[in-house]
Amino acid sequence: MKRELQGYPVIKENGKKAVIYLRVSTEEQVDNFSLDTQEEICRKEADKRGYEIIEVFREEGRSAKSIVGRPVLINLLEYCRKNKKLVDAVFVYRLDRISRQTSDYLAIRKKLGENEITIISSTEPTGDSPTEKLVETILAGFAQLDNDIRSERAKNGLRARFLSGKISGKAPLGYILQAGYAVKDPETWDRVKQAWDLMATGTKSLSDIAKVMNEWGLKETHGKRKYKIRSQTAGRIFRLKFYAGKLVSPTYPEEVIGQHIPMISEEQFYKVQAIIDGRNPNKIALAKRTFENEDFPLRRIVRCSKCGVGLTGAWSRGKMGKKYAYYRCAGRCNTKSVPVKKIDEAMITLLKQIQPKEEALRLFSEFMYKLYHDRRTRLLKIKNEADKEIEELKALRKTLVEKNLNGVYSDEIFKEQSAIIEDKMIKAQIVKDDSVIDKYNIDKLMSFIKTIFADLGETYRRSTIGQLKVLLGSIFSSGVAWDYSGRLNPQISPIFQYIQQFSMAAIPSGAPAVGLTRPQRTQYTGASNCPANLHRRGKVR
Repeated sequence: MKRELQGYPVIKENGKKAVIYLRVSTEEQVDNFSLDTQEEICRKEADKRGYEIIEVFREEGRSAKSIVGRPVLINLLEYCRKNKKLVDAVFVYRLDRISRQTSDYLAIRKKLGENEITIISSTEPTGDSPTEKLVETILAGFAQLDNDIRSERAKNGLRARFLSGKISGKAPLGYILQAGYAVKDPETWDRVKQAWDLMATGTKSLSDIAKVMNEWGLKETHGKRKYKIRSQTAGRIFRLKFYAGKLVSPTYPEEVIGQHIPMISEEQFYKVQAIIDGRNPNKIALAKRTFENEDFPLRRIVRCSKCGVGLTGAWSRGKMGKKYAYYRCAGRCNTKSVPVKKIDEAMITLLKQIQPKEEALRLFSEFMYKLYHDRRTRLLKIKNEADKEIEELKALRKTLVEKNLNGVYSDEIFKEQSAIIEDKMIKAQIVKDDSVIDKYNIDKLMSFIKTIFADLGETYRRSTIGQLKVLLGSIFSSGVAWDYSGRLNPQISPIFQYIQQFSMAAIPSGAPAVGLTRPQRTQYTGASNCPANLHRRGKVR
């Protein structure tokens, strides 16, 4: 304000006094609709009507959609209330400078009218007569109409942009905006894709993946500032269907194909959703922190035969200061410590004793080939059925959107049914992804099995701790107990027993007869130990 008048006498002097209110929005500043231009026009109109301008209120860069966020207008109203006996009128360039909402404008006019202060537009017909008041109200309505039309155009523009597959606002991590299109960010694309691939393994929680992404140098950007990725941020990232090439919005019911390069497949997206929701299709528990020590490879794998607690490892220093590695019971059942070398040698001896015969591995391999092809045929059928269901769900979702837009379904019913369809879509994608067996190479798999089981002792020596856990866990499903007499008492898993029993003399339940080739079945026809003959005689059930 140019000067404060609260301390002046409240008795009006000869002549009429007025104040000027000026407002310009950011958009109008661009159009050169300046405050100085408004003030010049208002002063000329006030002089023409015989008013003396005693104060000017200037509000810059403020929208007139509401009164909130317009401190100068609030100061104007308070000034007029305190100096109601001094101020006769408020001059504005146009009525929409006060407000573009008719209800707000009428409320402001009423408040000023209670203090016998008139609003005068310098470019529109306004006054105190009934006709002029009617015109003033109509002009205020036109201001709101113009504002509503602009808002509608903006909404329609955003909707049209959305339906065309273009995003509005900031591009997600891994993308950048160029000429209105989301394109690959060369600095972050590969890392974000790696994060999606890692998340799809089911071995990372959201907090784990957030830590990994931070280690890779990925940052969340807000304006010009960058922040570390938190688990909540990771949750938002891995919920975005944008990465699968689709645009979805809480504002619009449609789901459209985006004009950007997808980072992941739709199948991978739904797989990650299932993992986040706790419906891991691979049945893999989220990774937990483990402590591995190469000096004690059998730590926690071999357990105490007395208390059942896994053995732990520790170092002991001898008389000459030399260090020795020992296993001991973690349950502290007062048993003696055992040198690491002793249990390692016992494990190698045990593995050599249970070594499958070459002919057993060969027959097991043939059985696995037959089982693989039978399962592949069945899984391909499941995959085709899942594809059909997914297409039906997409058609159903499209119909649901159309009925919502036509007013047949309310927004509440649409959201409820859309959530049900999305849940079914996730389940169908899980079935489809779990049924894809083409990604496995049966030849390489069987070659790997033969190499591993050809010499279990040598495999044990060459394996890392992680590989040892997988190997021994597959052979000894319930673990191995150390009885402190120099022996390991294992409980061999059913699947490994099955492999061991694949021999010419002993094949369980007649199953390998299915895996034998025609020449092999012919070779053993009539033999007393032929699985098919044993089955027919009722000796194998």
